[in-house]
Amino acid sequence: MQIFKYVKKLQERVAEQRKAGKQIGFVPTMGALHQGHIALIERAAAENDYVVCSIFVNPTQFNDASDLVKYPRTINADLAKLYAAGCSAVFVPTVAEIYPKNAAPTPVVDFEQLMEVLEGVHRPGHFDGMVQVVHRLLDIARPDNLYMGQKDYQQQAIIRHMLKAIASEIKLTTCKTVRENDGLAMSSRNTRLTEAQRAIAPTIHATLTSVAEKIGEQSIQDIEAWATEQLTKKGFVVDYFSIVDGESLQSIESFEAADTVVVATAAYLGDIRLIDNLIL
Repeated sequence: MQIFKYVKKLQERVAEQRKAGKQIGFVPTMGALHQGHIALIERAAAENDYVVCSIFVNPTQFNDASDLVKYPRTINADLAKLYAAGCSAVFVPTVAEIYPKNAAPTPVVDFEQLMEVLEGVHRPGHFDGMVQVVHRLLDIARPDNLYMGQKDYQQQAIIRHMLKAIASEIKLTTCKTVRENDGLAMSSRNTRLTEAQRAIAPTIHATLTSVAEKIGEQSIQDIEAWATEQLTKKGFVVDYFSIVDGESLQSIESFEAADTVVVATAAYLGDIRLIDNLIL
């Protein structure tokens, strides 16, 4: 496994692999890797000849400056995990390397309302920064295949839309959320939970799962209200608990109104914000 700090060096290595007929897989991360990230690397390694993982805490997608400061950075542990998972190359650039003065602009894409709902309501500017960095990283790594996790459902939906809009040949594969034994979605932020908070946190997944059992028994609005109440009783401060069309991410009136239906939530335990979703 090789470690690259500079765009030019990584691109030279990827070009060598491509010239040799190798297929390139890419997994973008912000580090503090857990088994969810590693599952993406393992999937990429199984389906490609050469796997690139980026570790870059992107400042442009943090709408809360304190969240950027608190974001865990565990580079040595991350590198050990990537090596064990079969990663070929790790890209660990500086902010200046990702955002040089002469960088090509991010293409203008009409995201319709994908950015304006769910996370977009509560994290203004977040998705603009996410699109900016993912497009830049794809332009650097130039992979055949991109791997992202379902836990960040809205994020992968936006990137899928972007790839289609710019007629990119990169294939996006969304991998299932990896969970702890008690159902809690793995997240870098989980390490910040207190023991008491960690005991409560699995309620999110339990509530999401309960929604599936209520299909056909109650209206969508009643289910959303019930779920919000369940989480609030446990001590969560709920930003949203929404049942939406899996393509447009817009609210729906009935479960028959969309080919894919997703239930998604974001809620705070103390100052730690947790997100999760299920495809119903």
